[in-house]
Amino acid sequence: MRGDVVIVPITNHVERFAVGSVLFDGDEALEIVATRQSGDRFVVRFFGVTDRTAAEIRRGHVLRADPLAADPDELFVHELIGIRLVDQHDRDLGRVRHVEANPAHDILVTDRDVLVPIVFLGAISDGVGRVEVPDGLIELYLED
Repeated sequence: MRGDVVIVPITNHVERFAVGSVLFDGDEALEIVATRQSGDRFVVRFFGVTDRTAAEIRRGHVLRADPLAADPDELFVHELIGIRLVDQHDRDLGRVRHVEANPAHDILVTDRDVLVPIVFLGAISDGVGRVEVPDGLIELYLED
């Protein structure tokens, strides 16, 4: 009613929703002036968004934030798309097509329809991600 916007986060950095933080809707910078958590969502009020009409304009939009000063070993999902996965036996598992959210561990899905839990991803170098998977996990995917 006052221009509050409900956000479903796709980040594990909840500090992005603190008062004073800035999110972007396209090129438009939106400063958070009020925030509260409601279950797994955040209800925020942006500076200048003062009524329901102004808030509803953002319905369905994906907001983004500037990258955080991250751990140098931390990767963003978009950095995984397109890398080639190779297992410990040098088998080509395909290129990562997308990352599927999963409660235990996110799943890397390749263009060969191989599913690899992200927890098995090791070093990435020159566009190739090395994975060490338990024997038997991916053999069914690789049979012709």
